[in-house]
Amino acid sequence: MTEFIEGNLRIRFPDWMTAEKFDDQASHGLSHCMKAVDFIVEVPNEYIAFIELKDPDHPNAPEAAKEEFLSEGLDRNLYYKYRDTFLYQWACNRLDRPVYYWVIVALGVLERQYLDRRADQLKRKLPLIGPESGNWNRPIVNGCSVFNIETWNQYQPDILLERIA
Repeated sequence: MTEFIEGNLRIRFPDWMTAEKFDDQASHGLSHCMKAVDFIVEVPNEYIAFIELKDPDHPNAPEAAKEEFLSEGLDRNLYYKYRDTFLYQWACNRLDRPVYYWVIVALGVLERQYLDRRADQLKRKLPLIGPESGNWNRPIVNGCSVFNIETWNQYQPDILLERIA
């Protein structure tokens, strides 16, 4: 099992997945000009997932972090994190399977309807569907979802996420 601590959150990946902490300077070296998702996960012969964790309930998080998420201001930041990570991985020729973007927001109890609305907004910005002309040969992202801790652990029981403090 591979384990990472992100603030007050612990995320554990099973050994059959490859999980990499990506948003630190050592991983990509371009933090001066590119944003990055927190983790890149590879499931052999199946898919690659970019995972972003947000914890507006963390005691050290500025009050503005919670307001930003609730007011939908976070979408732009999430979009850039995905796009820049995608470009980096594409330039490294590492995108040989479908790519999914999963955002986990550890903010108290968020209703499924709200999480779905956030995901729909993000899908439009990425974009999930290419141009009507049909010129794209492959998608930029195969799927995008927004979760809270509870819905994450239901959706992805192999990757355990828990608050540790």
